[in-house]
Parts: sequence; structure tokens; C-alpha cells
Amino acid sequence: MCLILFACDYHPKYKLVVAANRDEFYSRPTQPAAFWQDNPYLLAGKDLKEGGTWMGITTTGRFAALTNYRDPSRHKKDAPSRGHLVHKYLIDTMTPSAYVEQIPDGGEAYNGFNLLMGDGESLYYYSNRQQQLQEVPAGIHALSNALLNDPWPKAIKGKQELQAALHEGQVNVEWLFAILADQEQPDDEDLPHTGVSLEMERMLAPAFVTMPNYGTKTSTVILIERCQQVRFWERTFIKASPDVWNEVHYEFKLHPPA
Repeated sequence: MCLILFACDYHPKYKLVVAANRDEFYSRPTQPAAFWQDNPYLLAGKDLKEGGTWMGITTTGRFAALTNYRDPSRHKKDAPSRGHLVHKYLIDTMTPSAYVEQIPDGGEAYNGFNLLMGDGESLYYYSNRQQQLQEVPAGIHALSNALLNDPWPKAIKGKQELQAALHEGQVNVEWLFAILADQEQPDDEDLPHTGVSLEMERMLAPAFVTMPNYGTKTSTVILIERCQQVRFWERTFIKASPDVWNEVHYEFKLHPPA
């Protein structure tokens, strides 16, 4: 996943608003978001190649999402799948702090990652590039393929647009999906320098990425109300177009563990 825009304890009605894009190779097999057969309280998509996920939520209020940290100079060819970090957190009962502590060597075996973890009350952020767990403060945040709130163009613009969308009393879901569908190309001088070519930086720069074999495969919007009602939408795009998709939608009430 390459862009997660989220508002934590910011809106009077919603304690968490998430609008996120997952970028991946189009050929990588993926199952759309659903309640998992072996964990019926877990709602998430599934990476059918490795068995993990990039984002999910449980009916008890646990939430997790992951982005890759882009640094080709430190890429490990045989590193374990980062999607298992999300899955294992969601099906466990450990606090975010305890969960991070049990990741061997702070996650050094993995390629770079950013991990968001929620427990129903608070939201936490961890990256194996910093190896320091942080509680996410109230406000609007963006996480792409760098550290939390690093000023990449799509992160800056996405935060501004999410803030504008949340000024409305009732959140317009189509507005959030429109933010995620943005294909505007930033100026070259504003692009990050992550170790890939300028041409590649340009192709990866928009919120919605479209390349011949790689790009935005899914967009997800999650609204968690303060009354514990959850609404979840996921769009899986067809033929790398933000205009054609299959959609799943779920609504349920959180039931935090006693």
C-alpha cells in the first residue's frame, strides 16, 4: 500500500477516518476484503501469494495497516512477507507495545515497512527504519512510502484534501474516493529522492499510480464512528483505471472485548 490518509480523533462524529490506496503488481493474486473463514471476526483483503494482508479491522476494534518504506539500496531479496505483520497483529490480543517488542530485532529481517496499529482506543505507528513506537496524536496524517507525515507531494495534498472533506458535518465517501483517484503529476523539484530513477519517481508520485505492470489495485475507505459503528468500502480497479472497479461494502458494530 502506498498511501494512507487518516484522521485520528479529529472529527466530532468519527474517531477514525481512513482513505487508502494499495499499490501492487497487477499480476499478484489478491482476494477482495471479506471476513476470513478461519478468523470470522477479521475483515481484510488477502494476499493470495503469501497469505497476509495490507489492511484490516476486527469486530473487536483492532485495526492495522502497512506501507512499504521505499529504499532500494537496502532491499533484501529473500525477506519475509510484511503482510504477515498486519495479519498477526489483527488476530492477536497483544497491545501494540507488546506486539512490537516481540518482532525479532525490531523487524530488521524485513524490507522497510511502516505499520499502523489500533486497539480501539488509540492508534500507534512503528517503522523498522526508526524502530520506535509512537502514539499517533489527534489530527490528520499521511503515510506513504517514507516515514509518517514525511512531506511527499501526495501526502501533503492528500492531507489538505482530507481536511477539506472533513469540514463537512457528514463525511462524503465519494469525495474520499475522489481524493484517492487523483492522478496529478507533481513538479520534478518537489519529488522525493528515494534511490530510483527520476522517471520512476514521476510514475510513483501521484496518489493513484498507473504503470504498465504495477499501480493502484485497491482503494479503501473506513469510517469508525464514536458510537462504535463501522462502515467499510473497498474498490478493486479493473484494467488499471480509476474509473472502473468492483466494490465491496460492509457495516457492523464494534464489540470490544470485556
